[in-house]
Amino acid sequence: MQVVVTEMIHPIPLARLRQEVDVLAWDDPRSADWSRADGMIVRILPVTRAQIAAAPRLRVIGKHGIGVNNIDVDAAREKNIQVVYTPTANVNSVAELIVTLMLGLSRKLPLNASLLRAGATRSAPPEITGVELYGKTLGIVGLGRISQRTADICRNGFGMAVASYDPFAPSARFDELGIARHEKLESLMAASDVIALCVPYSPQTHHLIGAAQLAHCRPGAMLINTARGGVVDEVALADALREGRLFGAACDVFETEPPRPDHPLLALPNFIGSLHVGAATEEALLRVGNVVVNDVLAVLRGEQPEFPYN
Repeated sequence: MQVVVTEMIHPIPLARLRQEVDVLAWDDPRSADWSRADGMIVRILPVTRAQIAAAPRLRVIGKHGIGVNNIDVDAAREKNIQVVYTPTANVNSVAELIVTLMLGLSRKLPLNASLLRAGATRSAPPEITGVELYGKTLGIVGLGRISQRTADICRNGFGMAVASYDPFAPSARFDELGIARHEKLESLMAASDVIALCVPYSPQTHHLIGAAQLAHCRPGAMLINTARGGVVDEVALADALREGRLFGAACDVFETEPPRPDHPLLALPNFIGSLHVGAATEEALLRVGNVVVNDVLAVLRGEQPEFPYN
């Protein structure tokens, strides 16, 4: 059996996969040909209907990550191809990045570093006076696993109040988690000091955060997007930052990745950008690699995978 691995994965699960099947890795010129592939593992690269049609032996597509928006899931289902993913393996790493960006914004670390490198003439200049997170309200858009882990860190570590907007989560779930429920997104935006986006990308969440939603933010609010780039209208976000309607914003994801050097957000001192590194920790990459390899091999053996995408 043959499995195509389109992008780099952790070497330990990759070595285990090689022991079981013939692997065509990303650095093998033959990996562009899926005609003999029984399975594949993909991270960010697209898997289109045409590519699926050109892979007549394909039985399983393993997503190395949570979001499957780069895979034509409908086309896979039509061909009875199982799609598996890793919904739990990178939760902690993404939650820790949200908190990292929150801290970086609150203490104005990018501006601090640029002043230092430019030869600052005094310590603690007033323009880099930050704010504390203690006692602030964290508003989370979406109530999935990453949201819950982020809420735990912020509540227990910083004494933050936590609220959320998720129209698909039952009211009882908010009560179980001790998280205040907002029925409208605009209400959450208005009530939060820090807004973290933790929703998948879909036609329904495209530009979920735009000028109208940002207009509801309270003065001094911060916005953090580690979900998907298309969830935020980046032009509207740049305008809000430039006009001082937000204290700061951070994005680990962009509509076009990587963003162009002349992207308007990258020129702003109250913005932090990173290169889609939410799950890029040694621990998360090992966990994600192990989970996706386990499930791809399970399907190829005719067994039930642990994390089918339904």
